[in-house]
Amino acid sequence: MKMVTAIIKPFKLDDVREALADVGIQGITVTEVKGFGRQKGHTELYRGAEYVVDFLPKMKIELAIEDAIMDQVVEAISSAAHTGKIGDGKIFVSNLDFALRIRTGETDAEAL
Repeated sequence: MKMVTAIIKPFKLDDVREALADVGIQGITVTEVKGFGRQKGHTELYRGAEYVVDFLPKMKIELAIEDAIMDQVVEAISSAAHTGKIGDGKIFVSNLDFALRIRTGETDAEAL
């Protein structure tokens, strides 16, 4: 099993959700986060005063999947979140050692 974590631009969330549904993903966890990478924030003008926005709004998507569909999931996320501009985000994949569905007691792949 794998844990996939993706950081994407907020306006791309619906596109990514639809792409994941197309490859058979039934559940994801989404969190509103803030951060920066190579963008390093930007300056904005508000009522004539300039201020620096250090942390940019992003969406963090987490999903647990079976090993067999990892390539499909990564491709679905990357193609749906791609704009070609800086700040498109990142995808991280890590091993998932154990999963348990609390309601039924199912474990590992059956719990997904």
